Amino acid sequence: MAKAKTVFACTECGGQTLKWQGQCPHCSAWNTLTETIAEKPSASRYQPLADSSQLTRLGDVDASEAPRLATDIGELDRVLGGGLVRGAVVLIGGDPGIGKSTLLLQALTRMSERCKVLYVSGEESAQQVALRARRLQIDSDRLGMLAEIQMERIFGVLNAEKPDVAVIDSIQTVYSESLQSAPGSVAQVRECAAQLTRFAKTSRCALLLVGHVTKEGAIAGPRVLEHMVDAVLYFEGDTHSSFRLVRAIKNRFGAVNELGVFAMTDRGLRGVSNPSALFLSRHDGQVSGSCVMVTQEGTRPLLVELQALVDSTHAPNPRRLTVGLEQNRLAMLLAVVHRHAGVALFDQDVFVNAVGGVRINEPAADLPVLLAIVSSLKAKPLPEKMVAFGEVGLAGEVRPVQRGQERLKEAAKLGFRIAIVPAANAPKTPIAGMEVVAVDRVDQAIDYVSEAARR
Repeated sequence: MAKAKTVFACTECGGQTLKWQGQCPHCSAWNTLTETIAEKPSASRYQPLADSSQLTRLGDVDASEAPRLATDIGELDRVLGGGLVRGAVVLIGGDPGIGKSTLLLQALTRMSERCKVLYVSGEESAQQVALRARRLQIDSDRLGMLAEIQMERIFGVLNAEKPDVAVIDSIQTVYSESLQSAPGSVAQVRECAAQLTRFAKTSRCALLLVGHVTKEGAIAGPRVLEHMVDAVLYFEGDTHSSFRLVRAIKNRFGAVNELGVFAMTDRGLRGVSNPSALFLSRHDGQVSGSCVMVTQEGTRPLLVELQALVDSTHAPNPRRLTVGLEQNRLAMLLAVVHRHAGVALFDQDVFVNAVGGVRINEPAADLPVLLAIVSSLKAKPLPEKMVAFGEVGLAGEVRPVQRGQERLKEAAKLGFRIAIVPAANAPKTPIAGMEVVAVDRVDQAIDYVSEAARR
């Protein structure tokens, strides 16, 4: 038997080359070429979309909002933008055992009461899925189940059943007989995902694809997989903790960076109605080095406690360590507070942590981080029931952030009485029960908390 010809395919762009190179010649990405079996060219297997070859003027297109398919899981619907859109393809990735299959099984079971659903499992048998449903104590009598990994057979069932919602668990286990490479290869994942996407668009079936992740946390397979789908959700969380986060990093039908919070129980995943409580520590009394900030995750304001520890160092190079925040930004903030507020930390180790394992990527954390650092350095607690947010510039100014009014209202609703905010985010009308301190520069905020500590 003749040896199959192999080529090297790029996991980022899908481009192919005959020889291995350190850099992809197509997209210039480094160390992304993997060996795969060369596929023979074949005729197109796709059917054209209805009216796809006819010219249509954009003003004549019916752009009315179609009703969404709610999953009846509030946190998941929030991340999706209100529910599933017919014909949309959603990719869900996460670590093994994080709860992806459990969440989708719960969602399909609830949706089966109103529409036709199908669960395609390529990793577990029908008996294993039934045992999980029994363990979760959910009624799965109306849930259609198919244990199959061959794409052609899956399409046969999809065309025959015509479900409103379908789940493919997972895309890395599905293979097409038209390709010679193994399931999970770059060619198979790209080809199967393209065929499933075309089916979803033509049949108006809402399709959810489960994706494996690499050790770096990115979804396995070609990068083009995330480009061809309509929404990409990441399932995050520590396996040693019962809390899980679902974050949308791409959504053509809703807000990006939306966050859903779940708690893993013996009956599956349960939505957390007040996620701010997860990210706030419980102290017996006031402690130094702690500051509460209001971060914005999509359309949801969240209160997160930031903790700082400043300690004298005996090493020639002081340590700067952050958990949940960007480490390079911490070095910049320390230089700003030294230059514009006279707080020297060149002989101190600085550690900053975001409570609850949440990751904060927005610059609104700058001001609360500096206040927590100063509080730890001086061993003086910040005023009780105080929140802060604001971006700090290199000139020492405090810049405004987006959705400042919504952040203040959320903090007031949870009982906070003092807020240090940028002057541009100060509300025009007073907020009941809250004192808003508007500052233009970082030294003004530090002077306020220092004066409050002496009172």
